[in-house]
Amino acid sequence: MSRQHWGASFVATLAFFAAGCSGGGSGGMSMVTTTYPLLFCTQVPQSADFATITSSFGNQLPGIGAAPRGGDLWIRYPDGSLKNLTQAAGYGEEGLQGANSIAVREPCVHWSGTRALFSMAIGSPAQFQSENSHWQMYEITGLGVQDTPVITLVPNQPSNYNNVSPAYASDDEILFSTDRPRNGAAHLYPQLDEYEEAPAPSGLWKLDPGSGALVLLDHSPSGDFGISVDSFGRVIFSRWDHLVRDQQADDDNICNCDQFGTFNYTSEDVNATSTGNNDEVFPEPRPQWLDYVSVQGSGYTGELNGWEPYLVGSETNHFFPWMINQNGTAMETLNHIGRHELHNYVPYTRYDDPSIVSQLFMGPTTANHNQAFNVMQLREDPRDPGTYFATNAPEFFTHGAGQIVRIHGAPGVSAGQMTVDWITHPDTANFDPTPSHQHSGMYRSPLPLSDGQWIVSHANTTQQAGNLGSQTHPNPRYKFLLKELVASGAYWRAGRSLTSGIRKQVQWYDPYALVTYDGPLWELWPCEVRPRPVPPTPGASLDTPEQTILAQKGVTLTQLQNYLRAHDLALLISRNVTRRDSNDRQQPYNLRITGTGTETLGTNGTVYDVTHLQFFQGDQVRGLTMGGPQPIPGRRVLAQPAHDGFGANPPNPSGPPGSVHLGSDGSMAALVPAQRAVSWQLTDDEGTGVVRERYWLTFQPGEVRTCTACHGLSSEDQLGNSQPTNPPEALGTLVQYLLDQGQL
Repeated sequence: MSRQHWGASFVATLAFFAAGCSGGGSGGMSMVTTTYPLLFCTQVPQSADFATITSSFGNQLPGIGAAPRGGDLWIRYPDGSLKNLTQAAGYGEEGLQGANSIAVREPCVHWSGTRALFSMAIGSPAQFQSENSHWQMYEITGLGVQDTPVITLVPNQPSNYNNVSPAYASDDEILFSTDRPRNGAAHLYPQLDEYEEAPAPSGLWKLDPGSGALVLLDHSPSGDFGISVDSFGRVIFSRWDHLVRDQQADDDNICNCDQFGTFNYTSEDVNATSTGNNDEVFPEPRPQWLDYVSVQGSGYTGELNGWEPYLVGSETNHFFPWMINQNGTAMETLNHIGRHELHNYVPYTRYDDPSIVSQLFMGPTTANHNQAFNVMQLREDPRDPGTYFATNAPEFFTHGAGQIVRIHGAPGVSAGQMTVDWITHPDTANFDPTPSHQHSGMYRSPLPLSDGQWIVSHANTTQQAGNLGSQTHPNPRYKFLLKELVASGAYWRAGRSLTSGIRKQVQWYDPYALVTYDGPLWELWPCEVRPRPVPPTPGASLDTPEQTILAQKGVTLTQLQNYLRAHDLALLISRNVTRRDSNDRQQPYNLRITGTGTETLGTNGTVYDVTHLQFFQGDQVRGLTMGGPQPIPGRRVLAQPAHDGFGANPPNPSGPPGSVHLGSDGSMAALVPAQRAVSWQLTDDEGTGVVRERYWLTFQPGEVRTCTACHGLSSEDQLGNSQPTNPPEALGTLVQYLLDQGQL
């Protein structure tokens, strides 16, 4: 649709207002004009910030307490005029919220600029009634000034689950996040996160609305958020990475009680029973548990799970930018960026080796010097492809608001060369009860426009979230309004508002008391309504070293992939696991393949022999009773030695469960379960972990994935070398085994 169509004339604007435009306009204030219309959502403000609609995590919950009804989907035309789209299409209510009441969220405009996806929850329960609503995906057409909008439920989506953050794929299929269980088994609902064991989305999915074909692209144990497709065709999203042991189980063990009643099921099956314990095997214990064990002394006989006294403890908890191909392959953090490029502190993992050190600032071979601890709500700059605006915000207390940052991550830019710009002042990265004059409030939902303007949702407060009113007449401290960003010295701050405020008076029962809110609604999730080129759909290819091995064995890549797809497996390959990123000196990095001369030694410190790579899969087997007689609904993901299809690998009787033997050249090849969270660790000859992965990854059936080193190199390894190029010996061993077994 042409730019001229959207440039609403004065006559058209008068006709629009004459037809009845509800909500606030721009009044007499200086007008912010835009080249294209903006789609956005209003939301009845929420005081609490734990598992509510704007929380960093757990925001998929549809309940009235999480997402009070009364908001709408709006469009703001270039001249500032407003149109309530959901109201014009027959949705939503004023006053007491009932069966036709709605909450809406996260619109995404189609490549044509003529339609959009969004999620909507319908209905508010009467007093003493239970809730029975879910976030479902809808598509809207008729976005023009004179159009009558039409809203249609997206067909064939998972029903009775919460489907949020929809985005169009290049083929018009729909990418989204949902809390549908990984395998659709109702008894596993909801998946419980790795922190508080609160309900979580199960990951990133893709839906063909026509056929109903549903594909899990990323099985995320704690959730994926804020999905979009960039101009290069990459799916960009924020992921909550929290691969640590269960703190509720630690509390149960420390108090020797059933405060949370944590236990393990024998399997994911519906008829699984309790194992009678809450054992965990990966990663290493949390620092809090190790501190407790050390106080008990060496005679403590409680559940230690192979604890070694030199361990510091595992701590991973952040929201990182991730990318994945639209078919679910090649999943990794954006350009492989990691803690060493985004954080100014990464703790060391063991006490007994002085060559293993904490990172006190950004890595020495890293171009970036601006920290961004949690990176959420990413949106690509249309004027600078490969550059992404995002919010750097704390986990709690700010409704996902904080500092606006910009990350430079176009394809081909190595993690070591990626940089972060602080757009708003670094003081805005967190709330502050005694702020400096440079703290300009809290920001979220950044939107760079095609005409060069930057739009944000801004709350003019520096305090933590709270209620300035009462339970029945709430007055939430945060009041998000859409505003422009304007330069202010070295940084940017909120300028003019895009509306004069959209007010509504609504009432609802939560669940027994009648709650009344009368005031301005939050303005969230802006997006630009404009046509854009349809992005390409990037794929993956096999590099020459791996192709060489297949050619030597007389096996084609297609032949190998057909076998993998038939058995729901993916193939992972590494050329030399002794090679580590030069910045990663918080875990052992002087590594040698046991009994060989293959080694990469970065310093004169302790040399660690490694023999096996042990894989773990994310099984939903952790249950809780919360002190009651029966388990609560849902289960948490726990790392268990890989077993689904893992028997297809060459036997490794001397290694720990779920492991493969490393090649003498340092290489590794393993068949792993597809469409399930997977992690791993290098172990010594006895099966003791030496270097542990800190993230979950998901692979697709038929995917052949090469990680050239055990920890991919952001720029160079611990000796200053570039990527290894050796044809991996372990791949040849695996392929020959499959040939001998008649599988290829």
